[in-house]
Amino acid sequence: MIAITDEEFRQFSHFIKDRYGIHLRDEKKALLAGRLQQVLAEQRFGNFTEYYRHVVSDASGAATALLADKITTNHTFFMRESSHFQFLKDRVLPRLALTVRDRDLRIWSAGCSSGEEPYTLAFMLDELFGSGAPAWDTRVLATDISSQALATAVQGTYSDTSLESIPSAWRSAYFRKTSEGCSVVSDKIKSAVIFRKFNLMQPTFPFRRKFHVIFCRNVMIYFDERTKRDLVRKFYENTEPGGYLFIGHSESLEREGTGYKYVMPSVYRKDE
Repeated sequence: MIAITDEEFRQFSHFIKDRYGIHLRDEKKALLAGRLQQVLAEQRFGNFTEYYRHVVSDASGAATALLADKITTNHTFFMRESSHFQFLKDRVLPRLALTVRDRDLRIWSAGCSSGEEPYTLAFMLDELFGSGAPAWDTRVLATDISSQALATAVQGTYSDTSLESIPSAWRSAYFRKTSEGCSVVSDKIKSAVIFRKFNLMQPTFPFRRKFHVIFCRNVMIYFDERTKRDLVRKFYENTEPGGYLFIGHSESLEREGTGYKYVMPSVYRKDE
């Protein structure tokens, strides 16, 4: 195993924070070294300094994309923090169905990982709008910095055991069996989710229209306070008046430092 020096860790941690917002504390040194060992071995780098120089000088973007895949934690599952989905179903979506006059309902799953969250949102939207869905644009935007996670999401294949937490009616309506022990999301639902690679650390977001709902759950736990405040500000600027921001149950916003109003733990709303 190739050891990483304090200086090499400092270089990588600064680069990762500047590029992706992820704050690696000193105690993450061994974790970073472990996650990058395979890359160093496969690409025959003798030490982390050689690899770092390769990352910062690679104009193709392939090296930084691979680094993003290695350092991100893409752990999620269907119906994670299910109270959010219940609140969305009971309170948010019925209201939006009545108030969104142009029938263009914009929902963003930011940090979508392997796709369980945006697909769940798509199930809910299809269930709510039913036969009236064609009259609406309810496609969900789902973004992540990890190419590997997005590839898994686009494929939409999950183990049958991972589907046990979702209602049986959804399993019947929105999945089809493939190989033994696996099911794939239906084409109808796949077409309702737009997956894109997107870095939340961009100074400004390029969206032409604002969102009615933003999910960004268990992402900001990896950021320091300044990075988190900057991201929440950008979310706020890209939220429709009366729109909602959902964050992870272990996360919270500084109420004095944001225009969002507290609704319930991990749910916030922009004034109309």
